[in-house]
Amino acid sequence: MMETTRDARMEKLEKFDLFKDLAERTGGDVYIGVVGPVRTGKSTFIKRFMERMVIPAISDPNDRQRAIDSLPQSGTGRTIMTTEPKFIPDDGIEIALSDAISFKARLVDCVGYAVEGALGYLEDEGPRMILTPWSETPMPFEEAAEIGTRKVIEEHSTIGLVITTDGSFGELPREAYEPAEERVVRELSELGKPFVVVLNTARPFAEETLALAQDLSERYDVPVLPHNCLELRTEDIASILEQVLYEFPVNSIDFELLDWLPALPEDHWLRQSFAQLTESVRQGIHRLRDVTAAVRELGSHELVQEVRLAHMDLGTGSAAVSLGARDDLFYRVLAEMADRHVAGRADIVRLWREYVEAKAEWDKVAEAVRDVRATGYGMVPPTLSELVLEEPQPIRRGNQFGVRLKATAPSIHMIRADIETEITPIIGTERQADELVQYLMEQFEDDPKRLWETNLFGRSLHEVVKEGIQSKLFKMPENAQEKLQETLQRIINEGSGGLICIII
Repeated sequence: MMETTRDARMEKLEKFDLFKDLAERTGGDVYIGVVGPVRTGKSTFIKRFMERMVIPAISDPNDRQRAIDSLPQSGTGRTIMTTEPKFIPDDGIEIALSDAISFKARLVDCVGYAVEGALGYLEDEGPRMILTPWSETPMPFEEAAEIGTRKVIEEHSTIGLVITTDGSFGELPREAYEPAEERVVRELSELGKPFVVVLNTARPFAEETLALAQDLSERYDVPVLPHNCLELRTEDIASILEQVLYEFPVNSIDFELLDWLPALPEDHWLRQSFAQLTESVRQGIHRLRDVTAAVRELGSHELVQEVRLAHMDLGTGSAAVSLGARDDLFYRVLAEMADRHVAGRADIVRLWREYVEAKAEWDKVAEAVRDVRATGYGMVPPTLSELVLEEPQPIRRGNQFGVRLKATAPSIHMIRADIETEITPIIGTERQADELVQYLMEQFEDDPKRLWETNLFGRSLHEVVKEGIQSKLFKMPENAQEKLQETLQRIINEGSGGLICIII
């Protein structure tokens, strides 16, 4: 008993979610146009749909009875039972899922497009004439049926259900339904209205039925679902409506890179490759069901090791797909960054140890480097581990005695010295010199970086300038370096008294 109650609760919850998504995608008007050839079971489907899904959700007793009274008649054989489009119920019934969520539900039945062998179009004296809301004079039944079917498709429905059959019931063969079936599918496709095809059959699980459904699905590029409309269960109808939701357009699709990929800069070649891949896949996504095909396509790509559908909201039409790169690409990217061979975890550990050591050293001097770039002078104070304590020594000052505690520690002082270098190529006449100046100015204005690539006497300007700077860097003799160091030490330890005199 408890299990039965739990199943009923789950079924109610699933139905709630399904109608909630449908209400969101249709703007609150779940108007289902049931179309297709005549004598395929459209009225039977509508009757089962209303009994299983809509009527139990109607809270008002009067509305519920009105919906029951509007249920269509259905029958067997070749004779057409429906004579004009019919709204079931006449007005959309308000169904409240919660205090905040409600929608209007209505199914629209129609005669359907004519099929060869169906009865009801003719009378003894000729075409059967009927009055319609869209004409002041009687018109042939077949013409009225076509107009009514088109109006249901175009004007009176937010989603469509095409009911066709394999000919396994009734007296008409499968071939009789195909022209009308193709026509209604084509018209729905041209309108861009979300729809699926229900293949009404007495043998929904037979191999030949499943093969026919697969063939029709590939032909029409739309889901084709085999069911016996006379025996439809609630879960069958829910499955059909869920498939309709997958036919709605995608409003947004996001691709999320997993693990280490987001840490790469956006202009990295691998990030760029994934961006191009996802953009090409995005171009083929139009309906929600296309997302599943896109996931399969991404999973077969050479760059991708992991792909999964991270999120899909049928109500808003949004989806998100997560992507991960192959493990060997991880090692390849690390090797490129470190300019070292990286083939496994051992190489990563070695690189990490080197990085930790280098980072520790850099942290000591980082602030000094920033200072020297900003002000021209930077200083690295000693750490506690670098302090060297000398042995305590007794001292005497007059009649008093004490102890001398002395410590030394290295400090690093950085001084920025701007180096100047000059290039004065002698090339010939004044005119030639002016032409070279003009050429260099044009290069500088167009792209300053290209100026460094200018060829001067077989070498680039960059090489010439670099050589001039390096030659000056090494001009300071060793004894001058020693005197500069000694002077700095004396200034720090003894002070300068405001006067500094350096003689080299």
